[in-house]
Amino acid sequence: MSENKTMVAEFILLGFGLGPRIHAVLFGLFSLFYTFTLMGNGVILGLISLDSRLHTPMYFLLSNLATVDIAYACNTVPQMLVNLLNPTKPISFAGCLTQTYLFLTFGLTECLLLVVMSYDRYVAICQPLRYPAIMSWRVCFTLAATSWTCASLLALVHVALLLTLPFCGPREINHFFCEILSVLKLACADTWLNQVVVFAVSVIILVGPLCLVLVSYTRILSAILRIQFGEGRRKAFSTCSSHLCVVGLFFGSAIVTYVAPKSQHPEEQQKILFLFYSLFNPMLNPLIYSLRNAEVKGALRRALCKESHS
Repeated sequence: MSENKTMVAEFILLGFGLGPRIHAVLFGLFSLFYTFTLMGNGVILGLISLDSRLHTPMYFLLSNLATVDIAYACNTVPQMLVNLLNPTKPISFAGCLTQTYLFLTFGLTECLLLVVMSYDRYVAICQPLRYPAIMSWRVCFTLAATSWTCASLLALVHVALLLTLPFCGPREINHFFCEILSVLKLACADTWLNQVVVFAVSVIILVGPLCLVLVSYTRILSAILRIQFGEGRRKAFSTCSSHLCVVGLFFGSAIVTYVAPKSQHPEEQQKILFLFYSLFNPMLNPLIYSLRNAEVKGALRRALCKESHS
């Protein structure tokens, strides 16, 4: 009996199951989004590393976010594109668990980084005179390292619990990547503990940080309302509203997937939600957080001028 429980060596990702023609259209569309994601975040990383004026704590945090977004997309999108062209191509058991671990690591890291970035903006706007002391390089490095470390350890807990389960039955994962809840459905044992841990971590890492982000932006908005200059107030509102849209999209889709009752959200609907994680959110982040920023635009112009003169 124990030998039968270790028979599954690979899985089949069912993907979207919409037919070859629609798959071809999705392949082209998702490839375009993937390219924009890599280019947008790559430009941000290049500008921050090359331009000394962007060597500040805020842009250091933005470079961490861009790194997470690139890694996020690279972990899930290539496999999704392969499956759109060849739906029967299997993924090994080890490869599937590796993808699960990396997805959880990058997702949890982004949650924590968004909290740190909202706190950074709160200090910069509400306590500008104390900003250099509060958000020193040491504090900034510590917060970023803590985000990566906590996320990696929590993801490791999930995968370690996953490894204790036997997989002896079906090997078709109804998803376009090895998402942890979809993988758990194939286990030949009780997954109650795994699901409790997933729910508990989701509440701690999603609901808690979202509340902190909302508190930070509420105080930021109250400070903006006290700005006398109309144009400055308008630009500040525009920036905060766009940031809140990205935060709401990211945390909202994650909470619906991992915290809300599963019976209310069919698997096909959850696949669409995960597209926001893998494609749309990483593509939008550089546009919202960086490329609309005057300092980043200035760095881009200087880089282009330097390139044209060389």
